[in-house]
Amino acid sequence: MAMENGNILEVEGLRVWFPIRRRLSELIARKPPRYVRAVDGVSFNVKRNETFCLVGESGCGKTTTGKALLRLVPISGGSAYFQAREEILEELSRRGIKVGDDGRVDIFGIPPSKMKPLRREIQMIYQDPFGSLNPRYKIGAILEEPLKIHNLHLTRDEVEDLIHRVLEEVRLTPPEDFVDRHPHQLSGGQRQRVAIARALILKPSLIIADEPVSMLDVSIRAEILELMGMLKEREGITYIFITHDLAVARYICDRIAVMYLGRIVELGDARRVIEDPKHPYTKALVAAIPEPDPRNRLRIRNVPIKGEIPNAANIPPGCRFHPRCVAYDENRERLGERCRVEEPPYFTVERGRVVSCWLYEHFS
Repeated sequence: MAMENGNILEVEGLRVWFPIRRRLSELIARKPPRYVRAVDGVSFNVKRNETFCLVGESGCGKTTTGKALLRLVPISGGSAYFQAREEILEELSRRGIKVGDDGRVDIFGIPPSKMKPLRREIQMIYQDPFGSLNPRYKIGAILEEPLKIHNLHLTRDEVEDLIHRVLEEVRLTPPEDFVDRHPHQLSGGQRQRVAIARALILKPSLIIADEPVSMLDVSIRAEILELMGMLKEREGITYIFITHDLAVARYICDRIAVMYLGRIVELGDARRVIEDPKHPYTKALVAAIPEPDPRNRLRIRNVPIKGEIPNAANIPPGCRFHPRCVAYDENRERLGERCRVEEPPYFTVERGRVVSCWLYEHFS
């Protein structure tokens, strides 16, 4: 019952549009509704046991994409097919949810009230560990809460044993020293380890990690990333890793999807995307990576981008990156006005690598 090509998740045409409240004058004039197009036609697949990365500036829609897969925001369109474990598929079937012959289930086709079984399979690690942990609960109670919500019918001894084991997995040892503490009594790195433990305790197949190290000290980041990599290999976990930092993405990710204004503009192998970026926006992100060589740390590099990211409620026509694109200015004689009026499709520039840019039309 494996999904084609070993994919655990296939997303097609995902749209998340938030309606803008209209003024009385707009209603009287019968002006059409306006939307913030946070995610605007995103398509990708995630292979089992890989770390798939969503990269982009703040406001590009990467976090909203992750939340959409958990049905935490309203979906405006698209589909997302997920390959769940047999026991989860059986539970969904008992709840009247249609399961495909190949074992796939459409996440967006499940009513929110019946999403509970699937949430055992898909968990999320949030960016701010202090904000995502209940300050009134002790660590033991925080980790026990998912077990209560999903009615796993474990004995008291089994619950305590599971909590201790998952704390040991995230290297909070001895666990007896942590179960009776509150979140404010832990360091930032320890709180994030608790957040990871909470996601792990239900044994999910897919974890969406939303900037899991951006709130941590630099000295702690590598430890958390190494821990996530170890858990991936040992537990067979698949990650969707959301970050704005390409240096982090290069360290942990297998494939990268670069997002800009709600759309993926480049997708491919992580090493190839970073070492040989194609899209002008990806080139700008790579150029902004801090230089580790101390001989060059004072050198000011020219980042090939201009201006600020536009409002997602007023996306430019044509290629949505063209107002900030240095390559468009340099190639305007060859490209003409095409970038301004026609949104580019995806061009395959090498195996497994696609770019949405008119500069690569000759690859089609």
